[in-house]
Amino acid sequence: MTADLRIRPKLVSRALLVRFVSIFGSSIGFYLPLSVVPLFAKQTGSDSGAGLATVALLLATVAAELVTPRLVARVGYRWALAGGLVLLGAPTLLLTAGSDVRVIVGVSVVRGIGFAIAVVAGGAVTALLIPADRRGEGLALVGIVGGIPGLLALPAGVWAAAHWGFTPVFVVTTVATLLALLSVPGLPRHAATPQEDGGVLAGLRNPALTRPATIFAVSAAAVGVLVTFLPLAASGRPAWVAASALLAQPAAATAARWVAGRLGDRHGPGLLLLPGVVLSAVGMAAIAATGTPVLVIGGALVLGAGFGALQNATLTLMYARVPAGGESAVSAIWNAAYDLGMAAGALGAGLVVGSVGYPVTFVLAAVVIVPALALVRRDRRP
Repeated sequence: MTADLRIRPKLVSRALLVRFVSIFGSSIGFYLPLSVVPLFAKQTGSDSGAGLATVALLLATVAAELVTPRLVARVGYRWALAGGLVLLGAPTLLLTAGSDVRVIVGVSVVRGIGFAIAVVAGGAVTALLIPADRRGEGLALVGIVGGIPGLLALPAGVWAAAHWGFTPVFVVTTVATLLALLSVPGLPRHAATPQEDGGVLAGLRNPALTRPATIFAVSAAAVGVLVTFLPLAASGRPAWVAASALLAQPAAATAARWVAGRLGDRHGPGLLLLPGVVLSAVGMAAIAATGTPVLVIGGALVLGAGFGALQNATLTLMYARVPAGGESAVSAIWNAAYDLGMAAGALGAGLVVGSVGYPVTFVLAAVVIVPALALVRRDRRP
């Protein structure tokens, strides 16, 4: 009883509020043009350019995520985050002047590098601004601050491009991202001394970090399958079916991150891994009933709940398992697991969907999640 009556440390500090500004800016900068750039490339007559732009963005993001901790160690949080925001926002203006495929792909590569630096450096400094015994709840709040703008910006960018053209979208992307630079001086200046055992490379050799990252990547792969192939699988159904499911999944994930954060702080984040994996698998399996809207939408909700729980629990576990100076490596590994998981899910499903069909592909995506339960057994402790 006395433990419940303790005065808990303040969750939202002035520095964390300042950090919210750059989270908001980088989220808008990434998601607002995310679906617009492929449309822009396709309008110029290059169908291949549309795909190349997205692939270039994701590959550059993952590659840069793995080397950003070294940059943070050299220049500190402020300069790294500022550089990431500039690279994410400023190149977008080039798209207002030219539509050559090489320009589009080049801009996508630079934006991917900028986003990687912003999320890794920003994620590391965020971890320092949250009290250790409220880390789960704090990371959930951060997820909401970044998730809601992204959720709204993605469709808003497509709508704005259709009604006003591409240029306003690219200009707003640049302005919103660069305005976030005004908040950077209010953040901590220097990173902690990096670990002597090699940072990201050492983290990739550490099972205590790679197990949670792998568990999360498997769930992210299921989400990659959902967002890529559900609109195609539901093309014969009313348009609201796919739209509702694609809204239900991130909405449930956002809510689940908050619940998981509060529960994890009280009972340990390791206890959330099992229900997160099970919910992800069950939700993905339900989506396989593509002819039944209630199961598709309900499955997306359940998948979102499992994914959101794993988002929070795995990241909280990983931060708890490194000493001071390891925050950047954790942020890099976790974000790379996120991006690679989604990309692997979409790519793997694309290789089999032509021969087995959408329902079986969704079932296979659910089955692939199940082996993660073996990793959960070894990761139940914080």
